Amino acid sequence: MRRLLLGADIDGFRIGELLHKGGMALIYKVAYADGRHAPFDMVMKVPRMTAADGAENIIGFEVEHQIMQALSGPHVPRLVAAGDIAVMPYLVMEYVPGRMLSHWLPQAGQALSSPPTIAALGAAVATAAHALHQQNAVHLDLKPANVIIQEEIAPPAFSAVLLDFGLSYHAHYPDLLAEEMRKAVGSPAYMAPEQVVGMRGDPRSDVFSIGVMLYELATGELPFGSPGTDGGLRQRLWADPAPPRKLRPDLPAWLQEVILRCLEPAAARRYPSAAHLAFDLSHPAQIEVTERGRRLKGTGFFTHFKRWLRAAGAHYQPSPLPARQIAEVPILLVAVPHQDASDATLYSLRQAVSRSLGISPSARLACVTVVAPSNSADEETSETAVHRAMLAMLQNWARGLDLTGHQTSYHVLESSDVAEAIVRHAEANHVSTIVMGAATHGLQMQRFVATVPIRVAMRAPCTVILVKQALPFDRLRAMEVPQTSI
Repeated sequence: MRRLLLGADIDGFRIGELLHKGGMALIYKVAYADGRHAPFDMVMKVPRMTAADGAENIIGFEVEHQIMQALSGPHVPRLVAAGDIAVMPYLVMEYVPGRMLSHWLPQAGQALSSPPTIAALGAAVATAAHALHQQNAVHLDLKPANVIIQEEIAPPAFSAVLLDFGLSYHAHYPDLLAEEMRKAVGSPAYMAPEQVVGMRGDPRSDVFSIGVMLYELATGELPFGSPGTDGGLRQRLWADPAPPRKLRPDLPAWLQEVILRCLEPAAARRYPSAAHLAFDLSHPAQIEVTERGRRLKGTGFFTHFKRWLRAAGAHYQPSPLPARQIAEVPILLVAVPHQDASDATLYSLRQAVSRSLGISPSARLACVTVVAPSNSADEETSETAVHRAMLAMLQNWARGLDLTGHQTSYHVLESSDVAEAIVRHAEANHVSTIVMGAATHGLQMQRFVATVPIRVAMRAPCTVILVKQALPFDRLRAMEVPQTSI
């Protein structure tokens, strides 16, 4: 297809300047031809269809059209219109301002990004990917050119918008690429191992791609290079990249822990969801550093050989619904009170959390308490001393739980509004369930007083479990039968 002429009218849209000329499509700035005001700036994406272009261009157009109709939210562009594929294929969508993630990749003579900036960028991309997975879609082509970063008021805080869904998968639509291409598709440098063997429905594939981008941001190099053959691609089914700290010794161990966990060849050894990845990147002090984070040498020959033997028989396997898969690995928040908390309340919270963790063996637990801001300069009541005391209290409370297999973190939030702090923390960290004690006030009182649990339940973005306090001894006492003498 020839380039569109500047000023031409197509189906009510006036063609503006050419913004991008890619390998699969051309992108033009457009406006309404009749002069109507659009609620946002718009672009038109037109697939390349010359004799030299492959069939995946037009198939990718069909895929992107059907998937964008099903997606919503702040992490994807809004779709405006689409052209008939038999006449004039195009997609008109929202123009997203911001910078591509590649802006932060080191150029010649440029310093590498700082670990806090890398973590903030990675958390933004993981948050966007999680929003996609919740809608039963997997991107499968995450790379710096497909991520727009919007900087918040106070960097290093960012938000991300994902672009280009031509290679994506949606559980509710036919997978045209799998049906028609019959081969692995994606960007070789960022493709997950399971994509190499044709698996296209696992959200942990996007976690792998985010890991590649984090590695590139941290070291300036791609972990697996840019292989151009099937054999080169299959190497990532068993191979580990060089540890980032071998290339950049100043990198903190917690960041290498995150990156190498994302890049595990087996999906089951990666972060179970993008939400778990975003959580770690947002709370680096809570990351448990293992041998993976301390590693300075590459994986040994015999480990790679054993992986190679296992990978030799790797083949396509169907994946469950992405939304169902991430629902099985929730983030659970428990709000632990630190003032006027009875033994019954603390015991009941522990029992409720234990039951929830038993239902979801891969759940992550965040133990949270809220303290009021302190203006005291006294050493014993300083913010640091209070913070340390509250962390010790949370850790002591959690000792009664079986946390085997569960990542656990402890958070002391400072706010004069307890309910607001809990809700804000749940929103920022993609919490699936909040567990907290029910108010001890009577129902009549709660009609007039908005208690903290009621306010949290009304405003929380997730399920809230309110636990009624009770001790087992009370039940035993109630079951006691007076003994009669013989």
